Amino acid sequence: MTDSPDGLAEDLADLRAVVEIHGHGLARHAEVIKGLHDRLGSFSSIDAGEPAGLPEEEGTVVPTFLLYLDGPEHTLELETMATWVNVLLVPVYVNGVSRQRPWCSRWWEHPEALARLHALWMAWQGLTDSPACGHTGPSIWHRDHLDPTLARLRAPDGPFSGCMTDPERPVHDAGPTTPVEDFGFPSM
Repeated sequence: MTDSPDGLAEDLADLRAVVEIHGHGLARHAEVIKGLHDRLGSFSSIDAGEPAGLPEEEGTVVPTFLLYLDGPEHTLELETMATWVNVLLVPVYVNGVSRQRPWCSRWWEHPEALARLHALWMAWQGLTDSPACGHTGPSIWHRDHLDPTLARLRAPDGPFSGCMTDPERPVHDAGPTTPVEDFGFPSM
C-alpha cells in the first residue's frame, strides 16, 4: 500500500476486485449447496417407510451405512453420495493432487474410499443441519470427520496410492472393484 492519493485509489480498486472475486466464489458455493440441498433433502424429509434405516424416535430415520445396502437402495445411495462428492467435496476440499497427496477420479472403485466417503457424507448430513446440531456442527465435521478422512484417503500409502496423478501417464489401480457403474461425471 502507498500513501499517495493515486496509490490509495489503486489499492482500493485492487481490494474491491478481490472482494468481488470472493463474492462470486461465495455465490457459486451457495448455488452448489442449494442444489445439493434440493437434491438430497435432509433427514427430516426422508420417508420413514423406506428402507433407509431404523427409526430412533417417531419420524426420525437413521441412514444405513452403504456397506450394508445392496440392490436399488445401494445404487440410489451411491448415486446421491456421488453428487455430493463430485459437486461439493472435490471442488472445495481436494486440491494439490500429487504423489504425496493422491486422489482418484474413480474413487468409487476403491472399497476403503467408498466406505470412508460414505461415513464422511453421513456425518456431513448430520452436522451441517443447524437446527439439529447447532452452529458448531460444521466445525466439528471439519475437525473430527473431514480432516482425518482426507488424511487417510490422500496418504501416500492410502487407497489411492496406486493411482497415477500425472495426466500424461494415466494408470488406475483400483484393486478389488465393486459392482458400481461410472456415474458419467467428468474427470476432476
